[in-house]
Amino acid sequence: MPELATFDIAAILPFILIGFAAQLVDGALGMAFGVICNTLLVAVLGVPPATASARIHIVEIFTTGASGLSHLFHRNIDWPLFLRLLVPGVIGGVLGAYLLTSLDADIVKPFVLGYLVLIGVWLLVRGILYPPKFKRPTVIAPLGLVGGFLDAAGGGGWGPIVTSNLLVQGGEPRKVVGTVNSVEFFLALSVSAAFIWHLGFEDIVGPTLGLIIGGVIAAPAGAMMAKRFSPKLMLVVVGVVLIATSAFGLYRALFA
Repeated sequence: MPELATFDIAAILPFILIGFAAQLVDGALGMAFGVICNTLLVAVLGVPPATASARIHIVEIFTTGASGLSHLFHRNIDWPLFLRLLVPGVIGGVLGAYLLTSLDADIVKPFVLGYLVLIGVWLLVRGILYPPKFKRPTVIAPLGLVGGFLDAAGGGGWGPIVTSNLLVQGGEPRKVVGTVNSVEFFLALSVSAAFIWHLGFEDIVGPTLGLIIGGVIAAPAGAMMAKRFSPKLMLVVVGVVLIATSAFGLYRALFA
């Protein structure tokens, strides 16, 4: 590929920093890698929503693959729950990717940023009210379908939507986190394939490498932060950051 012959580390440095910051938070919270990456790519750097989501899901093949193997080793996967989330999650993800690549980027961007503002508000409220009161899980397949769809269409949201809803429904935290993270590997794989089919590979290879480098470097630090910082504080901080950046991007998209 011609891009590889003129590889410039300075060109992908912003993406390395974004991947690092997002993985740092995701490692501490167990969620929000895709949401933070998408917010910074779309709202700050002006990347088209479909391209941003494609880059994020390719990166997540690496991050969620490592996470899934770790959860498998520690027996954190609830296999019946895994199977009930897998099929609807993949279907929703492919549908979300198809929708996002079929629409004009300028039309889609305000809706994506509005969705990210709502996710930020939701994380902020959850942080303020943390911990939630748990009930027994009853809704799984529809949650997987919606989570997969919004994750692909919005460039993030599988973890915040699916993990937290299952916890609120009463799932065992260790099993919920391990299972949802493991399913996310297959979601990222299928969504990435759908995006590459529609967008091609050349448009996403360089920046994607930057996100992968940043995410891999930050993974150990994120795990250390998970032991030292309050989840309540981190959820509040993430919610505030998402609301601020997404609202700014939404304002620019609507009124600039």
